[in-house]
Amino acid sequence: MSKKPRINSDGHGLIKPDGDSLFDRVVSILEQARGNVVRSVNSNMVLAYGLIGREIVQELQGGDERAEYGKRVIDGLSAKLSEQFGRGFSSPTLWNYRQFYQVYSDRFEILSPSGRELNHKKLSHPGRESQLPESHSPMGEKSFSSQLTWSHYRALMRVNDEKVRLFYEQEAIECGWNKVQLERQIQSSYYQRIIANCGEEGLVASDREHLPGKPLLAETIIKSPYVLEFLGLPDAVTLHENNLEQSIIDNLQTFLLELGKGFSFVARQKHIRFDDDDFYIDLVFYNFMLKCFLLIDLKIGKLTHRDVGQMDGYVRLFEDKFKVAGDNPTIGLILCSDKSEAVAKYSVLNENKQIFASKYLQFLPSERELKLEIEKERKLIEATIEEHKGGKS
Repeated sequence: MSKKPRINSDGHGLIKPDGDSLFDRVVSILEQARGNVVRSVNSNMVLAYGLIGREIVQELQGGDERAEYGKRVIDGLSAKLSEQFGRGFSSPTLWNYRQFYQVYSDRFEILSPSGRELNHKKLSHPGRESQLPESHSPMGEKSFSSQLTWSHYRALMRVNDEKVRLFYEQEAIECGWNKVQLERQIQSSYYQRIIANCGEEGLVASDREHLPGKPLLAETIIKSPYVLEFLGLPDAVTLHENNLEQSIIDNLQTFLLELGKGFSFVARQKHIRFDDDDFYIDLVFYNFMLKCFLLIDLKIGKLTHRDVGQMDGYVRLFEDKFKVAGDNPTIGLILCSDKSEAVAKYSVLNENKQIFASKYLQFLPSERELKLEIEKERKLIEATIEEHKGGKS
């Protein structure tokens, strides 16, 4: 009599022999153990590099302050370390260690004589190796997250503003950004774009469920401009909306990263039928942190009143047919290459708190160009707010 297979406990109803189930469990154990080892190595190496930086800082402070002296010390140390340990200790690398310590000096406690801290320093929390730290945990305790590598911190330490640097560090931990993703968010002024459009409220949008009694604000998840350089789009003259849509689908993971925290993809060309009419919404997403749907309509060229009215209709229809109990109000976003200030001011965009229009940039602009674009959006938002205040007085 053959052995009866049983349903695996993964919830997908797949029939697997007992042997495969055992194999899966063993693989899971090994992968978790290896992940813990990697995180432990990351933490120890990050700490070690900072301690090396501290020794360099103390050596240079105790010696000749001239640049020539510092160069001579670093070059000499680099030569000796390279001879004993091989590659990885060039002079520029040692200068990076020095800078790293200077940026994060408040996180280094002298618990024992110089060079022996690694034997005593607590690098992680017992029982929490496989969990993402809470937003206040690693930084609040003045330590370094085991989720981040030296490459992450090398990118972070080049952010001059401590508050902004801490924001990027927390986001990298919570969102699982790799080094390339972190660098892109810094280069595209992710923090500044949130502040310009949403204020401080946008920085804590994902914590809304932990703040009972505080209402959800749709604008906390909307940015402008969105930077879509990763799509590799052609010039606007030859670009069509279906090409833009397909490029987003082809680069969905990066697009979700650009949208923000907590988004998942739901549908493309979502069909809604009303009476005898058929409507198709370009893209539908759901934010599981804010518990609401986000509808996106892609627009090549200048925003029009017709685009705004169409999105207003999409949101109303979608809410009627797909919104369920517990969902927050659906948000509609028109993603356009040219956001008309007149349309934004004299349309439902100026009244409906669930309908938005944001400009997208096809190429990653220079820091100066991006600042000008962000400032332009900020002034438009401030003017709208002032007008609303004037109308109420």
